[in-house]
Amino acid sequence: MGPDEMHLRVLRELVDEVAKPLSIIFEKSWQSGQIVPDKFGGLYNRVTVLVDKGRATDVIYLDLCKAFDTVPHDILASKLERHGFDGWTTQWIRNWLDGRTQRVAVNSLMSQGRPVTSAIPQGSVLGPALFNIFVSNMDSGIKCTLSKFADDTKLCGAVDILEGRGAIQRDLERLEKLAHVNHTKFNKAKCKVLHMAWGNPKHSYRLGREWMETSPEEKDLGLLIDEKLNMSWQCALAAQKANRVLGCIKRGVTRRSREVILPLYSALMRPHLECCVQLWGPQYRRDMELLGRVQRRAMKLIRGLEHLSYEDRLRELGLFSLEKRRLWEHLIAAFQYLKQSYRKAEEGLFTRACSYRIRGKLKEGRFRLAIGKKFFMMRVVRHWNRLPREVVDAPSLEVFKARFDGALGNLV
Repeated sequence: MGPDEMHLRVLRELVDEVAKPLSIIFEKSWQSGQIVPDKFGGLYNRVTVLVDKGRATDVIYLDLCKAFDTVPHDILASKLERHGFDGWTTQWIRNWLDGRTQRVAVNSLMSQGRPVTSAIPQGSVLGPALFNIFVSNMDSGIKCTLSKFADDTKLCGAVDILEGRGAIQRDLERLEKLAHVNHTKFNKAKCKVLHMAWGNPKHSYRLGREWMETSPEEKDLGLLIDEKLNMSWQCALAAQKANRVLGCIKRGVTRRSREVILPLYSALMRPHLECCVQLWGPQYRRDMELLGRVQRRAMKLIRGLEHLSYEDRLRELGLFSLEKRRLWEHLIAAFQYLKQSYRKAEEGLFTRACSYRIRGKLKEGRFRLAIGKKFFMMRVVRHWNRLPREVVDAPSLEVFKARFDGALGNLV
């Protein structure tokens, strides 16, 4: 079966009919969900800047209760129309959602089937895209910095003065009202407050009638974020997960040729070492070495290369070191952010140099603390400014990748 339980033959036969609505859905979801700026660390860039200035900052982590199961189909359809979906695409989505029934079984007894008038199928490709559109109005009237992706929402602001605390509380009340309008509600047991920066007054916040709990660390889309923005724990977790996968490969795979081990490493291990690395990239040499040892162990599994050093094995296999891979992903992410149309000026991570003589260059920000100096924005700018002019001025992402591969060896 293919995505969303569609048979592969059906997808192949109806490729022309399916491609159009899917492209429209993902384009609208991309524009409304603000996925890319947050992936690049838009919210955490704001937090880093505030903390570096010595301003106490609070981040509120919000979670919608059974979010995908509580999306009313009629409200979703009306929002699709307001986002500019034509009638044919809206009806195509309705047909995909309608016609589902549910029943309850207890022992040998079973209730009659009832039509499902809400919920987006979980585990589907379209689910997160449609949900982003459904919650696209959550930032209406919000004064603090808001970041959302699917059912995970974050709110942050400076709280070194009492007015900052009041602004966050008012925004929480607005979000609670908007959730009620959308027939959803927050899972208040999972909603937490993370206090950052030295001297934080550690204000308390209320969501509805309940006071929110504080937490020293929170998981954000699988990444461990603590109150000091120290990514060492995340590096340790990533290495641990990758080592577990490597152990399974060792125990379960007897053939150790490059044709077997290399695809397993690329598909099962490396994603743990690189997922959202723009945000949690290692800040210290010890963390870089910890992650590098994982790749070294994996390369030792491949038979026939025992006589080669680690660097020669990578060249023989056509691989980069993890440090080069991170730089490759960082600069590709920067190119997408700088060149593509989804960029929002008020969430800008980078500042372009104004002088004509250095057109295409980026300004290096100034930070007092180590967390600012090692953040994604600062890690990228120095290397970006060393890229040749023809790489920076590439007309498309594909051309940028092709030109960048040739220049990568001179950067690290």
